[in-house]
Amino acid sequence: QVQLVESGGGLVQAGGSLRLSCAASGRTFNSYSLGWFRQAPGKEREFVAAIKWGGLSPLYADSAKGRFTISRNNAKNTVYLQMNSLKPEDTAVYYCAADLDFGVVVGAQSAYWGQGTQVTVSS
Repeated sequence: QVQLVESGGGLVQAGGSLRLSCAASGRTFNSYSLGWFRQAPGKEREFVAAIKWGGLSPLYADSAKGRFTISRNNAKNTVYLQMNSLKPEDTAVYYCAADLDFGVVVGAQSAYWGQGTQVTVSS
């Protein structure tokens, strides 16, 4: 069983930065692939970024490339999403997800999800 708790959301002006964190419980955190998703009002949940257990070869949505960076600290059981050059269209609830299978994470079929953290970018 893995429990995920996101934090770090808030209100920021366009062009600003935020760093989201997702703290995970469970002794086998190192074995899990992790991902970030977001859902804006009236829209479906969409993939943002994902990272494998070893931290290599992260995957990004086109909308996140060059602006967002996903990273993980296995010693702290935490995954991060550094978001720079934020735009109003980045406004959404951001969720982290975990699963043993990287492809399952990317496909939004993860077994474990956090409760989400709100990010609002003003113009």
